[in-house]
Amino acid sequence: MAPSSVVVTIEKPNNLSVVQINAATAGDDSPLLPADKQKAASPKQFTFSILLKIYRAFSCISWLAVGSNSLFKSIKKRVSQSEASADEVEEQDMEPRSRGKLYNFIKAFLAISIGALVVEVVAHYNKWNLNLVQPPWEVQGLVQWSYMAWLSFRLDYIAPTVMMLSQFCIVLFLIQSLDRLVLCLGCFWIKFKKLKPQINGDDYDVEDPSSFPMVLVQIPMCNEREVYATSIGAACQLDWPRDRLLIQVLDDSDDPNLQLMINEEVHSWRQKGINIIYRHRLIRTGYKAGNLKSAMGCDYVQDYEFVAILDADFQPNPDFLQLTIPHFKGKPEVGLVQARWSFVNKDENLLSRLQNVNLCFHFEVEQQVNGMFLNFFGFNGTAGVWRIKALEDSGGWLERTTVEDMDIAVRAHLNGWKFVYLNDVKVLCELPESYEAYKKQQHRWHSGPMQLFRLCLPAILKSKQISMWKKANLIFLFFLLRKLILPFYSFTLFCIILPLTMFIPEAELPLWVICYVPIFMSFLNILPSPKSFPFLVPYLLFENTMSVTKFNAMVSGLFQLGSSYEWVVTKKTGRSSESDLLALAERESKLAPATVGEEKTTMLRRHSESGLELLSKLKEVEAEVAGAPKKKKNRLYKKELGLAFLLLTAAARSLLSAHGVHFYFLLFQGLSFLVVGLDLIGEQVS
Repeated sequence: MAPSSVVVTIEKPNNLSVVQINAATAGDDSPLLPADKQKAASPKQFTFSILLKIYRAFSCISWLAVGSNSLFKSIKKRVSQSEASADEVEEQDMEPRSRGKLYNFIKAFLAISIGALVVEVVAHYNKWNLNLVQPPWEVQGLVQWSYMAWLSFRLDYIAPTVMMLSQFCIVLFLIQSLDRLVLCLGCFWIKFKKLKPQINGDDYDVEDPSSFPMVLVQIPMCNEREVYATSIGAACQLDWPRDRLLIQVLDDSDDPNLQLMINEEVHSWRQKGINIIYRHRLIRTGYKAGNLKSAMGCDYVQDYEFVAILDADFQPNPDFLQLTIPHFKGKPEVGLVQARWSFVNKDENLLSRLQNVNLCFHFEVEQQVNGMFLNFFGFNGTAGVWRIKALEDSGGWLERTTVEDMDIAVRAHLNGWKFVYLNDVKVLCELPESYEAYKKQQHRWHSGPMQLFRLCLPAILKSKQISMWKKANLIFLFFLLRKLILPFYSFTLFCIILPLTMFIPEAELPLWVICYVPIFMSFLNILPSPKSFPFLVPYLLFENTMSVTKFNAMVSGLFQLGSSYEWVVTKKTGRSSESDLLALAERESKLAPATVGEEKTTMLRRHSESGLELLSKLKEVEAEVAGAPKKKKNRLYKKELGLAFLLLTAAARSLLSAHGVHFYFLLFQGLSFLVVGLDLIGEQVS
């Protein structure tokens, strides 16, 4: 019999020690402690141990009960508020073919999975053989015979098909992972060699304003109530000779009150000596591309050499033009200089943190590597400066897709223009804080490239300005691998094939596919934003969760379905302007207005008393006309909820087979879909 251990604490005047005494076995005649003391110590320790375990069990149960109660309350609240709003009804009317079919497929798959789970549970508790087909004389009953027939059919016909599809997706997964790894190695090489775009020639002569090129700044906006003053104020503070700079505020808002507010903001800056104009289109077609195309058609544009584009929530530093324009000097082949985005609200909630991880990798790795080694990357639509001649040679802004920025970049690349990316020049902007806004943004960003690929493929093949290597890079890497294959395998492999293999164990995916390689690739993605390392696992799960939106957008764009032409302006909260509103008002009240004749005058954004009075009056008018404002609320997302229950069903089937890692992955991925489907990520509306 193995000896037992008793821990006894012996207290001394100047020392406290713990002595471990091995008690004697049952046959030992010379115990180290008297028998009466052993009997007195054991029951106390046993009682204390039992009470401690009971306390821990009750604590765990209490924690689970509180967490479950909170979750069920959130679910009940979401379900009670799940009436379709006008926007949702309109969205369903515009795209019943793509999203409706995908949702019906998910529902059918879920129903089949639940039925299969019931059968597997019955088979498990009846101790039927789940792996091998039994001889006919050992089968009892029609139900067991049907189950054994299903096993035979599954083994001979279904498993090979699923295995072939999974192997195809795994190959695509490995190719995309290799591409991601090569990009990271390129980024490490740039950091190691300290490679940066170089400026040719001397700086512009500050004492001679005529040596500065003519620059046009365009600020396209549409119903940007929260951020219009921020963007206009930041553009008006750009450090550039006033007679060499013109700012166009291109307002496509459909609210007359908002138009008046923006026009009044522009007028106030014009009174301070800023060369700024307000433009509003009567016929607002073509979305952002139509707005920019209309502005470039003005007669005075021909006097300008460069055009800087800044979206309504972007706030460049005053030296933005001084850091970007010189890269065109002495380089007539350079058509675009792109700056990096920086985010004012990246730590606002979990959704903004996960977006920051994605976009940091995009700018730090993808854009920087492609710009340094290929002189080509996708224009980000804002925070960039174009040579106007490059825009004109490439056909100008076209309204044929919802990604006009990528469209003009591809056409300029085909015409031989080179791009420069500046990773050190950052422009402050805002991330969408609600899942609804983020989902619509991602749908547009992933449907538009497929539209563009269909339209540009003949031009890419016929182009004589770029080499065959660059054509291959444009077709296979830029479009197919990063815009088509990535959302395809992410959704198919992790949301369809993986749960399917739980019911078809012959086609089970290896651990390195669902665990090791994805974690390693997520680790590489997080490297550009090291503060996000605690969010490694949530980032991996969230990326798989977003695959359903990206896959649906990719299909709609590739096959020209109705939702591919959808353009929804990303909702802004104006957080970049809330924090300094009072400070700016105090500064304007203390400081004297700037002199118009000075070259470098500190410009302050306008928040005068008259402007605030105008804003309050306009809000009163809006309240009278529109009545009670519509309540903003979180929503339910059916496809995400359907996939959540599908993955949780597959996790339950995996539990029967004791799959281990497969079970935990399916469980947490299903919970991730559930959280997103209930809109518990991002901005919460009370």
